[in-house]
Amino acid sequence: MTYQEFTPAEDLRAFVKCYYVCEYDTNTIVHDKAFATGCMEVMFNLGGGSFQTGRENRFDTTPGIELWGQIITPLEFKSLGKNKMLGIRFYPHTASIMLNDRIDIFNDHVSDFRAAAGADVLHLHEQLLNAPSLQQQLALLDSFLLKKLIAFQKRRTKFQVVHNVITDMRDVDFCDNIQRVASRYGISSRYLQKLFVEYTGLSPKLYYKINRFQRSLILTGNHEESLTSIAYQAGYFDQSHFVRDFRLFTGFSPSAFNTKDSSAILASPNR
Repeated sequence: MTYQEFTPAEDLRAFVKCYYVCEYDTNTIVHDKAFATGCMEVMFNLGGGSFQTGRENRFDTTPGIELWGQIITPLEFKSLGKNKMLGIRFYPHTASIMLNDRIDIFNDHVSDFRAAAGADVLHLHEQLLNAPSLQQQLALLDSFLLKKLIAFQKRRTKFQVVHNVITDMRDVDFCDNIQRVASRYGISSRYLQKLFVEYTGLSPKLYYKINRFQRSLILTGNHEESLTSIAYQAGYFDQSHFVRDFRLFTGFSPSAFNTKDSSAILASPNR
């Protein structure tokens, strides 16, 4: 497997974390797991193979344009044949520029993005398949998303509140409660909860847990720290709390987890 990331147009950089290309150049089956990252993604299959996702050995072939909602419980995936996936990775709160639905209805699923986005995304997929170079494909993504961004401007005020709260919560020392956070922005905690779910698909508490888990995942992958040290660096109160959350999001204990070539590390919002 080869994986590369690319920077979007300047006006999109507050909304799109990156574009990426993931290529599987073998006819053998590649089997991996995706874990919670806090980010949503759209992937266009531009290869000749197929992609499958599932849990408990029940797999479904994904559509040609995949919308990955917030993955909370581990999701297995398989690549069969020579696949080329061109992806858009959004920040936790920015996939809403392409969606009019409640974000949380896509949680823990890989959905058919054609049904959510309509004819214009079908046209984009056709253009991507026919584009003669990767640079032209990336330019097509820029053009498509810039048009979406123009239509999104009327929702910018509410979006900015969520953006500010997420920025606060990324601080490893963040330990405030939702009532105090909401009061800093002159809104009620109930309204903040509603906004957060609307734009991220997650409650503030669950987003914070995923963000903290992702910090611990990167530290665990370095294999240079004790579990106690990782726990405190990632923002946990103690090692047992860290181990419990790690099992929740991966199904493994930290000591048993191997992050080599893990898609969970590639997709981390903290990278």
